[in-house]
Amino acid sequence: MKLFRFIPVLAAAAMCAPVVSQAETKAVDGVKAVVADRVITFAEVEDITRPAAEALRRQYAGDPATFDRKLNEALQDSTEILVEHALILHSFETDGYKVPENYIDQIIQDRIRERWGDRVTLMKSLQQQGITFEQWSKQVREQWIEQQMRFMKVQHSIVLSPNKIENYYQSHADDFRLDDQVKLRMIVLNKTSDNDTNAMALANEVEGKLKEGVPFTEMASVYSQGSQQHQAGDWGWVEKSVLRKELSDVAFSLDKGKFSEPIDASDAVYIMMVDDRKAAQSKPLADVRDEIEKNLRSQQQTQLQKQWIDGLKRKTFIRYFE
Repeated sequence: MKLFRFIPVLAAAAMCAPVVSQAETKAVDGVKAVVADRVITFAEVEDITRPAAEALRRQYAGDPATFDRKLNEALQDSTEILVEHALILHSFETDGYKVPENYIDQIIQDRIRERWGDRVTLMKSLQQQGITFEQWSKQVREQWIEQQMRFMKVQHSIVLSPNKIENYYQSHADDFRLDDQVKLRMIVLNKTSDNDTNAMALANEVEGKLKEGVPFTEMASVYSQGSQQHQAGDWGWVEKSVLRKELSDVAFSLDKGKFSEPIDASDAVYIMMVDDRKAAQSKPLADVRDEIEKNLRSQQQTQLQKQWIDGLKRKTFIRYFE
């Protein structure tokens, strides 16, 4: 679908005063918050909290005090989600943005086709949920507006310069550091039980053939029962932390091109060979650039979104009710 660009029209005057008076809101039953002229009800808060509440109820079934505390936190988070939603919609209106209704109609039709296939199926689904088509259409419209406003005010403002990426790389050098590595091959001979001696007997035979000069790759392809058998026992480059201690101690003591004696472990007998060694080093910037960009983008998004929402809160009437 072709993306629609918001076209600003004459901006309305700033509206910081409430349309719904404080006296009126006190008399309204079930009001959780008021944002400008939009009322947020307890029912709306409970509705979007329901999935989290059900998960918390299962998790803290035997701890009602913790459940109550976690539920209250979830309700507060849900309230803030709805407040942000109301603030963004209010900003859309007061800043003078418009979207053609025929464009929203097309979005609705696309949503119906993609998710339900046809309008009849949609109507049945809405009936089960207890909402009308008009209510659902309004939700779609508002969700789309919020999405576009967030993109315009936050995503579109993110700037990732080469200098920022380089500075992040330098200041987080430890995060991209690789320990000593070995290029490892391994022959794995599984045990059928703790008392199995056949695996060690076979390992001794394999070791004998290796000493006679039979290539390690050939012996691994024929005898290894590990997952890398069809790769001639090739584990690639591994750090010490990848292996169990009894294996890592041996692997990192081997010289390049050397193989170990059989290692009798609880589950199997292992014979290892080190094809190559690599000293500790930092990953090149090119290898971690995507990771850095993702982290920086996330940081900037959080910062820009907070600044934007805080600004909306400062110029918009908001009142919470207990």
